[in-house]
Amino acid sequence: MTVADPDLDEDGSLTHVVGLVRDVPDYPAPGILFKDLTPVFADARAFTTVATELAACVGEADVVAGIEARGFLLGAAVALVAGVGVIPVRKAGKLPRVAGSRTYDLEYGTATLELPAETVSPGARVFVVDDVLATGGTAAATVALLAVAGAEVIGFGALLELTALSGRQALAPLPVHALLHA
Repeated sequence: MTVADPDLDEDGSLTHVVGLVRDVPDYPAPGILFKDLTPVFADARAFTTVATELAACVGEADVVAGIEARGFLLGAAVALVAGVGVIPVRKAGKLPRVAGSRTYDLEYGTATLELPAETVSPGARVFVVDDVLATGGTAAATVALLAVAGAEVIGFGALLELTALSGRQALAPLPVHALLHA
């Protein structure tokens, strides 16, 4: 695993983050190498670094959309640092009122995401945040949900990008910001 932009790591903060990421083989299915980011979130220095670096990418966004579940943690922190609101993009069946839903493919199955009703104003500029960018299915489904709601997605940020899975292509031409590459 490497720091995506070594120029951002002058003080070694992102190298510290890299050292906290744990590999969990065969989870959630055989053949998948899960990247456990829980130690990053539990470490105050690392979590602050990640939130601050991603908040610098938010630009002119009005709101951050965090994708369930670890994207909630990261999205809320990024929004707080950037001084904007946060919207949760949820797994199916978790919301009392739904603006829209989208089913998509994962590298190990399928899933459905839902956008809460009346949380995104038409024309709102949204920066989407998730913990990991893998195949891009989750991110692309989120971008599609936001577009249907009338939002303008201006970028996507992730703590970790699994570059071999080419998820960035599913979001093109949207700007993608990842702090780490694996």
